[in-house]
Amino acid sequence: MPKAVAEEHEIAGHTVRLSSPDKLVFPSRGYTKRDVFEYYLAVGDGILRALRNRPTTLQRFPDGVEGEAFFQKRIPTRGVPPWIQTARITFPSGRGADELCPADLAHVAWAAQMGTIVFHPWPVRAAAVDNPDELRIDLDPHAGTGFAEVVATAQVVREVLADLGWIGYPKTSGGRGVHVYIRIAPQWSFVQVRRAAIALAREVERRSPDRITTAWWKEERGEKVFIDFNQTARDRTIACAYSLRANGRATASTPVTWDELSQVEPDDFDLRTVPPRFAKIGDPHASIDDVAHDITPLLEWSERDERNGQGDMPYPPDHPKMPGEPPRVQPSRINPANWPKE
Repeated sequence: MPKAVAEEHEIAGHTVRLSSPDKLVFPSRGYTKRDVFEYYLAVGDGILRALRNRPTTLQRFPDGVEGEAFFQKRIPTRGVPPWIQTARITFPSGRGADELCPADLAHVAWAAQMGTIVFHPWPVRAAAVDNPDELRIDLDPHAGTGFAEVVATAQVVREVLADLGWIGYPKTSGGRGVHVYIRIAPQWSFVQVRRAAIALAREVERRSPDRITTAWWKEERGEKVFIDFNQTARDRTIACAYSLRANGRATASTPVTWDELSQVEPDDFDLRTVPPRFAKIGDPHASIDDVAHDITPLLEWSERDERNGQGDMPYPPDHPKMPGEPPRVQPSRINPANWPKE
């Protein structure tokens, strides 16, 4: 069968080339590179709301989701259109990189042409790359739990946010998890925002300790839903709203309303079902940028927790040791002679 001819598309005032449009990307579903490309155009307003002006790591699958993958944190030095915009970010190691920083839908389409399936934006904008404007709550099912338990946990998050007078925006993760996003004023550091996330997570845990945990070490979690506070650490990212996920089902991380959340299943949302849904109801996150909350109450909760003996939590393993961080060793392996086990 002859190779499909490359196509050119005019998007947001730029010409974007789509090569090998018939290449299979999701073989088990028969979805091609063109299908992926057209999906991102169809949900353009939604994914741009999630990506615009954010440094973005690209999870690329040049040979489809069953082939090898890699995370691209640095834009290539050659073969990149002159209109592509980037933002300079700094990793925990102190090294820097110029990441894709989508300014319009052409940037998203270009990334899809390059084999990008999953978009992982930082919680910052290009104008303030060290000051997050998005607090992300990541709810993960642990052993013995599933999507229903995660949804129940999300409702507890909603209750805590309501007590704060805050608005949270839920979405499916594209797997069995749920993410809740809160816009915040971009005036705090990554360390402060992470501490705010820990304080919020601990309050959620206190309201349902039999079902919810903030325990970083898996051996301490039991059959509970885990609130992954470390997704707010520098250089930790989450698949954005409307991003496809790299699984055989071609699911998509999809914004939902709070009322919908208890009525849906993760597999309801995929490459084929999300575009008509988006065309019919629009984006449930359309108002997410209307309010930027002040995290001072959470920082006060963090100080209160520290006075009560609940200080910082371990950072991800790829981070340098941070001031005030507890032992980065799972509790069962702590040597009491070297580390006091609290």
